[in-house]
Amino acid sequence: MPVFEYRALDAKGKNIKGIVDADSESLALAKLRSQGRYPVSITVSRSRKNTTGSSKGGQGLGFLERVKSEEISVMTRQLATLLGAGIPLVQCLDSLVAQTRNSVLKKVIAQIKGSVNEGNTLTNALGEHPKLFSSIFINMVRAGEASGALDIVLERLADFGEKQEVLKGRLRAALVYPIFMAVIGSSILFILITYIVPNITQVFNDMDQVLPLPTLFLIGLSDFLKMYWWAFLIFLGIVFSGLRFFISKPTGRALWDLFKLKVFIIGPVVQKVILSRFASTLGSLLESGVGLMTSMQIVRTLVDNVHVSKVIDEAMEQIQKGQSMTDALSESEWFPPMFVQMIAVGEQSGSLEQMLDKVAKAYEREVETAIMGMTSLIEPLMIAVMGLAVGFIVLSILLPIFEMNQMIG
Repeated sequence: MPVFEYRALDAKGKNIKGIVDADSESLALAKLRSQGRYPVSITVSRSRKNTTGSSKGGQGLGFLERVKSEEISVMTRQLATLLGAGIPLVQCLDSLVAQTRNSVLKKVIAQIKGSVNEGNTLTNALGEHPKLFSSIFINMVRAGEASGALDIVLERLADFGEKQEVLKGRLRAALVYPIFMAVIGSSILFILITYIVPNITQVFNDMDQVLPLPTLFLIGLSDFLKMYWWAFLIFLGIVFSGLRFFISKPTGRALWDLFKLKVFIIGPVVQKVILSRFASTLGSLLESGVGLMTSMQIVRTLVDNVHVSKVIDEAMEQIQKGQSMTDALSESEWFPPMFVQMIAVGEQSGSLEQMLDKVAKAYEREVETAIMGMTSLIEPLMIAVMGLAVGFIVLSILLPIFEMNQMIG
């Protein structure tokens, strides 16, 4: 069923915007008039073409159109609650359209409702919006529809989405302070070198004396930044663009992912985040009735690391040959012994899903501890770097003064 976007006047003459679903434009106009709204303009909601060229109800998000992950989680939980109360799916979606505030998400839900009204499954309707609903979301919904426990699966999806957002929030919060300090510190050093230092070192230009090497370097750096600061910014932009281009290539991506796993302080946190995501996602998929190989394929795309993805690929090949997941993962350096042992216990006891959930919770706690440890290490490290930079500037200024005192003495 098509979805129309409209602008209309209400009974008080106030301008309102919204969406309405109907089989045709004339029916949409009649529906609006029956609601006491007087249409000013009405257009079919922008659609995208599928690979066969036919028009689908799905919508590609525009440049300024955004739907937050939190909004998807809230929508999922509301849908689970409504379905759990025994309300039919189409009526549930209709209720979500009425209470959703985000106009983009409202439009998408209306398109999903229209697709379901046409006889499509919820899985197929969600699949028309790949930018909003990930492969794990769609596969879990498919399993829920097949098992008749869609409300339970949607509840798990909401829990899973909220956990992922909490984890991302902790990482962002941990990085905000160091990034803020780095920006402020760099700005202070730039101002110090380009504006303060030249005024102090001006006296050295009138001296018929060979200046120490650190002082010459500081004066040269100050003159360069004062005259060619724009060239320095262009150089940084070129370096950043070059790194992005290098990382976009397979070799560069492999080196970058290895660096993230190995780098001091950050590496252990990245590894724990990957392990937590692996266990949480795989456990949720298996518990929802998705097959092991399909679950592994989905997890592979979510870990977002070439080296860990390679281990998962090799594990899938060994599992297909009849080996256990424990044996398949035990040879990798990225999966620690404790992780593998807990999976082994789950496989032996026949409760792999529950054990993966325990592993995920354990690593979530470790991630939180590791983030706190990372923050506590980064702060003194940044202070030390700033101290060395300021110390070098002070030393470069004082060295000629000391030499003058020795000559006078």
